[in-house]
Amino acid sequence: MKRTASCFGFRVQVGLSCGVLLALAVSSFGDNPGVSPGAQSSGPTAAATVIETGMASYYGAKYHGKLTASGEVFNMNHFTAAHPRLAFGTRVKVTHLENNRFVFVRVNDRGPFIKGRVIDLSQAAATALQMEKRGLAQVKVEVVE
Repeated sequence: MKRTASCFGFRVQVGLSCGVLLALAVSSFGDNPGVSPGAQSSGPTAAATVIETGMASYYGAKYHGKLTASGEVFNMNHFTAAHPRLAFGTRVKVTHLENNRFVFVRVNDRGPFIKGRVIDLSQAAATALQMEKRGLAQVKVEVVE
């Protein structure tokens, strides 16, 4: 049985059958994770570590409602991402290098599976970065948590 709870301002799904509070999924980083330059972010504030720069893409309706590699159901409206190596649950800051907009997303899937791409974002994250129309963007990926 899964239920939704709030923990430090994050919405999480928790499994109650084990008798312990087990966080399975953070559904978002707040109401406005896409932030313009100079604005304050509603996401994590810890110092970030740049791990890579490169091309980002996004995925949406075709995969909405299907299981991700982590076992959770993909929701294109949540701020999540697919990364080939980072552990599930890792939170990263993704910055669009052309317009300096950024989002905080949680890794919950594997990919991208196209050479030269560093991260696949959910449609919500792509929209916040203003990359949805082109479908691709040069980004910087930083681990924050």
